[in-house]
Amino acid sequence: MLVAAAVCPHPPLMVPELAGAAAHELDGLRAACRDALAELDAAAPDRLVVVGGAESAGSYGGGAAGTLRPWGVDVVVGEGEPVLPLSLTIGRRLLGERPVDGFEAVAFDAEPAGCLALGESLARDGRVALLVMADGSARLTAKSPGYHHPDAEAYHRTLVRAVADADAAALAGLDPERAEELWVAGRAALQVLAGAAGRGGPGALKGRLLADVAPYGVGYFVAAWS
Repeated sequence: MLVAAAVCPHPPLMVPELAGAAAHELDGLRAACRDALAELDAAAPDRLVVVGGAESAGSYGGGAAGTLRPWGVDVVVGEGEPVLPLSLTIGRRLLGERPVDGFEAVAFDAEPAGCLALGESLARDGRVALLVMADGSARLTAKSPGYHHPDAEAYHRTLVRAVADADAAALAGLDPERAEELWVAGRAALQVLAGAAGRGGPGALKGRLLADVAPYGVGYFVAAWS
């Protein structure tokens, strides 16, 4: 069963070496991620799995590597040839030396049913913790990568409430077409979390919101479920 989860964002700028002079702008977000990961540690899970969105699905071993070279900085995490997509690479970097049992990339356009089924399968054996890498809408302001959408703020608030309240049902009900329209990169990964949490039943986990910011017109939030 799922005993704990952390939800963190995955912009490349989470890595200070890439952020350069602007690194301090995300210091609070990085600190919130550290606090969320500390709650995973406190849960003492049998298994830790990192879940994140990608262009295509894939499963990777706990020692898999990722790199930020495509984003202009020679940072490699893990062992061997880099294979992890960005979301999982940032997750591996955040975890530092913590052992990981596996990485799961879920396609950004994956159907909700498949996401829920994956989450349920991940939580099937033993006491499991998930690190879920998920960005919110990238259409919150005129300076956003996807420019401003009038519905983006309301959708973002829905996401934040769901992760703050550990509301698996709300995450399970997210509309993939709406998420795509609003450039919500984390929709599929959050629905994997919903599938994993569903095995514990309503109210089995409690959520705590640790950060909710949009420094570049993209919604970034951090939450801990325990």
